[in-house]
Amino acid sequence: MRGTKSAQQEDMFSYVSMEDAIPQSHPLRRIKEFVEPILAEMWPDFDGLYSSTGRPSIPPEQLLKALLIQVLYTIRSETQLVEQLHYNLLYRWFVGLGMSGAVWERSTFSKNRERLISGEVADRFFALVVTLAESKGLVSKEHFSVDGSVIEAWASLKSFQKKEDKTSPDNDKKDGGSGSNPNVDFRGEKRTNKTHESSTDPESRIYKKGVQSAKMSFLGHVMMENRNGIAVDARVTQAHGTAEVDSAVEMASALKAGATIGADKGYDSDKTTKDLRKLGMTSHAAQNINAGRYSSLIDGRTTRHSGYEVSRRKRKRIEEIFGWLKTIGLMRRPMYRGKSKIDWAFTFALAIYDLVRIKNLCPA
Repeated sequence: MRGTKSAQQEDMFSYVSMEDAIPQSHPLRRIKEFVEPILAEMWPDFDGLYSSTGRPSIPPEQLLKALLIQVLYTIRSETQLVEQLHYNLLYRWFVGLGMSGAVWERSTFSKNRERLISGEVADRFFALVVTLAESKGLVSKEHFSVDGSVIEAWASLKSFQKKEDKTSPDNDKKDGGSGSNPNVDFRGEKRTNKTHESSTDPESRIYKKGVQSAKMSFLGHVMMENRNGIAVDARVTQAHGTAEVDSAVEMASALKAGATIGADKGYDSDKTTKDLRKLGMTSHAAQNINAGRYSSLIDGRTTRHSGYEVSRRKRKRIEEIFGWLKTIGLMRRPMYRGKSKIDWAFTFALAIYDLVRIKNLCPA
């Protein structure tokens, strides 16, 4: 018999606990098992960021878990994140709000972001996630890969103006239009980072990589261990020609001597190879023969070993990290301005990527 239109009255009380409502096989349960001990270990770090007097704040552990949800489920803004925390039972359970816990305002993230950045919370969280991977035997100590990728800044090319004219309201390059998006004609004008600067994000730089068009950008750098593709180091720099190789040497300096560093042909430079050798490292960068070079410091003494070919093959996995960060982790064009905020978001998103890798690699 066909049922009639439902006129069920809303229940005044719920007799199902949140713990029972979340499936036991849900992947967020494994992530929460990893995150809770890490945040507990960070208690002294949080304690030093807050005053001992005054009105109690939103627990930083809840803020970080909410931001983790935002990255993991690609929630495009903090406004939408707060909205979903009101009605999404899964998110409330993970953050620890319970059925009737009050959800904070969107501005809470903005007010606490500077505190989290100054306390280097993302770096600490990332380091503890890497330590967790090491404790499970997932991190190689001998073979690594490095790469860099463009992070598009939250600034348009129209904001890239002459340094002496960027604050002037009477810019003769404007050609009609009004408001915050006027028409601008840059024909015949040579624009470089030496003479021009973005009025929206002065720390961003105009940059072009490969066949991509020039954009206001930063550069994100990652070092990956080759065994399981776990990211072990990261940083964000301003975009310039030597940023990638300089960051590679800087990240390699934290490793023990004897490690191999795989990379693409852009890292095959005499200076980079020499700098790595001074650190006791062996460069396994792809030989840059397409640039017309007939000699390279990476010669037969390195390429004859089977490990060199393995490094070249494993190196490609680092592209998976950047692919995840840009498609899932909101890092294609993050809605932040300034290098410090971009660096914080990049490091935090990379820590979440490692958590997903650990969950997938470790059986329940």
